[in-house]
Amino acid sequence: MYAIFEDGSHQYRAKEGDSFEIQRHELAEGQSTVEFDRVLMIGDGADSRVGRPYIAGAKVVAEIVGEVKGEKIDIIKFRRRKRYRRKAGHRQLYLRVTVQSIQS
Repeated sequence: MYAIFEDGSHQYRAKEGDSFEIQRHELAEGQSTVEFDRVLMIGDGADSRVGRPYIAGAKVVAEIVGEVKGEKIDIIKFRRRKRYRRKAGHRQLYLRVTVQSIQS
């Protein structure tokens, strides 16, 4: 059984036990789980359900493992023959989560 859910402007496909990174959220102190209630589809062989746009009452519950940093992105600005060079870097912060259950 798998679910396709939406978080922010991203869509994720998840099964129980899957681990992946999502965009960072502002969390309450001591919060160890996060719930995604915008479920677009639940697939289970012939018993698949598609929401219009979401499935009412369905949610994906995931445990927060921790914060991780993405890979570094270099931003370079350059103008030839003008002695203009700028270099900066950026590393996006993500939340690593593990799916505990899919409730439909």
